This record gives sequence, C-alpha cells and structure tokens, in this order.
Amino acid sequence: MRAVILLSGGLDSATVLAMARHAGRACHAISFIYGQRHEVELAAARRVAEAQGVAEHLVFPLDLRLFGGSALTSDIDVPKDAVGAPGIPVTYVPARNTIFLALALGYAEVRDASEIWLGVNAIDFSGYPDCRPDFLAAFQRVIETGTRSGVERAEPRIVAPLVEMTKADIIRKGTELGVDYGLTHSCYDPDPAGRACGHCDSCLLRRKGFEEAGVPDPTVYARH
Repeated sequence: MRAVILLSGGLDSATVLAMARHAGRACHAISFIYGQRHEVELAAARRVAEAQGVAEHLVFPLDLRLFGGSALTSDIDVPKDAVGAPGIPVTYVPARNTIFLALALGYAEVRDASEIWLGVNAIDFSGYPDCRPDFLAAFQRVIETGTRSGVERAEPRIVAPLVEMTKADIIRKGTELGVDYGLTHSCYDPDPAGRACGHCDSCLLRRKGFEEAGVPDPTVYARH
C-alpha cells in the first residue's frame, strides 16, 4: 500500500514516517519550502528521508511570505518561553495545514496512494486549530466529496497516529522504531549555524518530551 507522508524534518513527522514504514507502507514523502524562517528543517527532512529509505521525496516550493501574518513567514518576533499562553500564537501560519494537505492530496492521487500520514498533535502542542481531530475529519470529507479517488473509493484516508499522544509517548515510540532524532530539527528560530534557540514553543515542547520520556536529547541548543 502506498502512502504519502508529510515530512517537515521535525521529530513528529520523523516518527510518523517510521510508523508508516513499520506498518508496511511504501512511503512517498513530501516536504514544503514555504519561506519559513527555519528553512534548515528542509535539510533535516532530507536526512530523515534518506535514513529511512523512502520510495520518493518531493520538496514542493511555494512562498507563503506573500501572505505573511506569521512569525514564521514575516518579520514578527518568535515568542520565547510562552508555551501555554492563551490564544493562538503568532507562529501559526494562516491555513498552512489546509494548504499542505491539499497539495499532498494531489500528490497522493497521482501516485495512487491510499493514505496520507501526518504528524499533527493535539496534546503537547501550541494550540494551532489545524492540528485538531475535527479539522482532520473535515478535510477527510473534502477528500471524499472533491476528488476522483475520494468519490470512487473514499481514499486517500488521513492517518494521524500522534494526534492524541504526548510528546514523551511520541519519542518513546520513535525510539522503539529506531528513529535517529539527532537528524531532526524542531526549532522555529534557529541561529545562523542552525542551532536550536531552546526557548520557542517547539524547542520547549521537544525538550520536555525528551525529559519525560527519559531519552537523551540530541538537540544542539544555542543557549539553555
């Protein structure tokens, strides 16, 4: 069975790729270079794809800086030490997962893939609305009503195995499957050398996950 995997280069997507491979899927990975300030994650995505032996790795270019509106795609400071702050953080990229899933859907139709796997999480996350189960269910309905493969066979199916897992549980699962987290990158605001800032939401959630999982954190931080 073929599956398209959304591969950002972070620990969640690396774990999802390992889970899909463990489930016997032929994995076609897709990554996006979208004008993100942490473009270093694309190098991580390539490392992960090579290490896990995907059937194909497509890097899709689009420039969401044309929209702006996010600390990841415009000149807005990335919040530091702010995990759990009320509201949707400024690191939310407008409609990003909707856009990514739409493109992954087209890729899946062309490759005759039965599934789209992604690493969204609604437990240890920053509060993005496009990481929640109701969003995924709504997009599944889009697939089934708006595509040929959806109308004919209700495919591809969205698979989000991490959605109700803690970050620690995700890391334990990936470690069990042999994921090398030293290849991954999660930081939203790395320094020029690509080192993690250690204080953005993504860094804090990642660090907390390794601590709670009891697994050594391989991340190189610019500062602690």
